[in-house]
Amino acid sequence: MPTARDFDVILFGATGFTGRQTVEYFARHAPPGLRWAIAARNRAKLELVRAGAGIAPNAVELLAVDSRDQASIDAMVGRTRVLLSTAGPFALHGTPIVDACTRLGTHYADITGETPWIRHMIDRYHARASSEGTRIVMCCGFDSVPADIGTFMLVRALRGAGTGCAEVRGYYRMAGGFNGGTIASMANIYASAGGKALGDPFLLDPPIEHSAAQTAKSRDVDTPFFDAKAGTWVGPFLMAAVNTRVVRRSAALAAERGEPYGRDFTYQEYARYGHPLAAAKAIVSTAVLGLVDAGMRTSLGRELFTSMLKPGAGPSTQTMDKGFFRIDLAAKGEDGREIRGSIRHQGDPGNRATVRFLCESALALAVDQDSLHPGGGVLTPAIALGDVLVRRLRAAGVEISVESAAGASGAREASSASSAPGTP
Repeated sequence: MPTARDFDVILFGATGFTGRQTVEYFARHAPPGLRWAIAARNRAKLELVRAGAGIAPNAVELLAVDSRDQASIDAMVGRTRVLLSTAGPFALHGTPIVDACTRLGTHYADITGETPWIRHMIDRYHARASSEGTRIVMCCGFDSVPADIGTFMLVRALRGAGTGCAEVRGYYRMAGGFNGGTIASMANIYASAGGKALGDPFLLDPPIEHSAAQTAKSRDVDTPFFDAKAGTWVGPFLMAAVNTRVVRRSAALAAERGEPYGRDFTYQEYARYGHPLAAAKAIVSTAVLGLVDAGMRTSLGRELFTSMLKPGAGPSTQTMDKGFFRIDLAAKGEDGREIRGSIRHQGDPGNRATVRFLCESALALAVDQDSLHPGGGVLTPAIALGDVLVRRLRAAGVEISVESAAGASGAREASSASSAPGTP
């Protein structure tokens, strides 16, 4: 990668709902000396975002970039070592950015959950990015950092104890709101031909064979049931169709670099419902998800959903502050031992947590490059950032714990920083 760049990180899409929050995060948490800029189409709006974040006019440069003009995009991408993008739907706006990053050797991080588009980017850019060491890191938000990093840590703990990982299950609890960009991205997936690929459990994997056992255990959950491991009722999780594909890609890429998760490794995840009335909650929530899916498959339904929340809009500050998520993970080793872990965050998952995950991912690419696993390509957070991102998230207040796989004591490996916020 060329070293003579004007900036370490450019935040692209900075005038959108999530983009504005990334600017605020960098204003508070960017390390001293980091050279960063913010970019979007409208310079006047960028000035408002910069002022709203309390940033002095001469402290952060503004870049007016036309996302429809490849030359304008190339000029921006060529000036930075890392490009952080929140400009979705990515299937509509992301390809020229990824194209420029791959050609110009600029590392990239985004928050997409648009798996058909990710598949297209893999087919088009993975080989070149891999050969040139450029890291194109997608799904760096709530989709899919908790599932991907959590699984990575449990697999590593089992490997350290001398056994491979047979399976990991993730159980989510959460509260929060949606923003208009997320709704628009969902609608675009369903409206495009790529929506037909959503049901493929191995959509993001390299072209490899999967055993019958892997295939059977990897089918998407579509009904609620009582899960003995969780000790309560579980059901389909809203983001599972993204997270499961990302974790499975991580496992496949790890195997390619000689660090397999395990023979016939499987990952599955669920929404977890607490008592009282856990069964009723699971049944009702599953029905609601079914209605959303059915609605998104029609043009009228998509129009209805997108009219309710426009791009650029999102939940209130109070809603975002009160939100939270927790994922509890249960892993089973190939030797039969079982270990558990969890990741918890106080703040709206799709906004507060997503912004923290994305910004720390971009900072890992910009600041901690020498500590990252070598190699590029269209990668997942676990494969591209691994332990570096775990350390960053803990330092940023995310509560992460993993049981030791050695012995029967179940001692905790490490937990969150002492300043970590509590979680309901």
